[in-house]
Amino acid sequence: MTQPSPRRHHAIDYVELTVTDLEQAKRFYTDAFGWQFNDYGPGYAGIRSPQGEAAPEMGGLRMGQGAQAGGPLVLLYSTDLDGSVEAVKNAGGHVVNGPYEFPGGRRFHFTDPSGNELGVWAQA
Repeated sequence: MTQPSPRRHHAIDYVELTVTDLEQAKRFYTDAFGWQFNDYGPGYAGIRSPQGEAAPEMGGLRMGQGAQAGGPLVLLYSTDLDGSVEAVKNAGGHVVNGPYEFPGGRRFHFTDPSGNELGVWAQA
């Protein structure tokens, strides 16, 4: 008998962010959001799930030439948007838009030290 898969058909399963300095990126995401990583060599680190090591990884940080503007926008959820703004700033990120209100909540966009733009939102 097969076990049910924790993965959902056609759901976003994994997101890779291109970074220019892997150690700096890991420090930033750890300091800003408490992320933890699985190291797979000098050019790649998997992003652990907050549900523990038994859960699939959520994504990864991949060494490359830097961020490309205009790509998909990854949004994170926060229960404390103002706290998330401060955590991003304190970790070395730059808020590039917001916080601002939208129907159903508030959000802001930031860039990480490699230039990747992500957003964080909270319900109203």
